[in-house]
Amino acid sequence: MFLKRALQKRRQAGSDEPHGWLGLAFIAPSMVFIIGLFIIPLVMTVWMSFFRWPLLGRRKFIGLENYAELLGDSQLWQSFGFTLLYTVLVTTAIMAVALPLALLVDRPLRSVGFFRTVFFMPVVIGFGAASTLWLWLLNPDSGVFARLLTGLGLVDQAPRPLESFWPALAVIILMVVWKTAGFTMVILLTGLQSIPNDVIEAARIDGASPFSRFRRITLPLMRNSVLLALILNVTSSMLAFDQFFIITQGGPNNSTISAVFTIYLASFSSYRLGYGSALSFALLVVLVAISSIQLSFMRQRPEDGR
Repeated sequence: MFLKRALQKRRQAGSDEPHGWLGLAFIAPSMVFIIGLFIIPLVMTVWMSFFRWPLLGRRKFIGLENYAELLGDSQLWQSFGFTLLYTVLVTTAIMAVALPLALLVDRPLRSVGFFRTVFFMPVVIGFGAASTLWLWLLNPDSGVFARLLTGLGLVDQAPRPLESFWPALAVIILMVVWKTAGFTMVILLTGLQSIPNDVIEAARIDGASPFSRFRRITLPLMRNSVLLALILNVTSSMLAFDQFFIITQGGPNNSTISAVFTIYLASFSSYRLGYGSALSFALLVVLVAISSIQLSFMRQRPEDGR
C-alpha cells in the first residue's frame, strides 16, 4: 500500500515538471560543439577518403583505392609498429612514476599541497612548448644537459642522443613522463582518496602488512581509476605527434615516425588529402577498438575478474 502511494506521488510530481526542453537548452551548446568539431569533420574525413584529393586541382572519386593502398603501405605499417612500441613503453613508464607519486602526496604531510602543485605543474605546459624546451636542453653545443655532463666530468664529449634510435626514444619517453605523469597522478590520487579509511584500518588491525594492504585492498578498490588512466594514456600515446615532429623530426633514418606523423606527411608534405583522410579514419577505427576493449574491463566488477 505504501509503495503504491509512493508511485502515485512520483507520477504526479513528474506530470507537474516541465517537458525536456529546458534540459535540451542546457545541452545545446555542447551539442553544437560536438557536431561542429567532431561529427561534421568525421563525416567529411570519411567522404574525402573515397577521393583522390590533391591540395590544388580537381578531386576524383576512386572508391576504396586509398584503403587498398593503405594495406600495402610499408611506411605506414612501420610507423604503426613504432607507435605501438612507444605506447607500451611510455604508458608503462607513466604509470610506474605516477602511482608512487600519488601514494606520496596522499599522505597527511604539512607540505603535501606544495608537492602536489610541483608535480602537476608540467601538465599545464603545451606539448609543443615542452618539446621545444627539451630540444634546447638536449642541444650538444649549447644545451644545459651537455654543459652539465661535461662540466661534472662525467663525459668527455657532449652526448648526441637524437642520432640513435633507442637513446632518442628514451629521451622522448623521459620528456613525456615529466610532462604527463602529474595528470595521471591526480587521477590515481582520486581513486586513493575514494577508498574508505575504515577498510584500511580494519586490515591494519587484522595484522595485514603494508604491501598486503596495497595489493589486496588498495589496488582492487582503485581499479576504475587505474583503467581510466590507462585509457587516457594509451589514447594520447597513439596520437603522439608534437614530440616526434619537433625533437626527432622522424629521425634517425625515419625510425621515429609515428602514425599521426605519417598522416601529416601524406596530407601536408605529399599533398594527398584523400589518402591522409583514409589513414586518419583507419587510425580512428584502431583507437575505437582499443578503447572498447579497455572500457569492457572497466565495466566488469572486481569479483568478475577472479
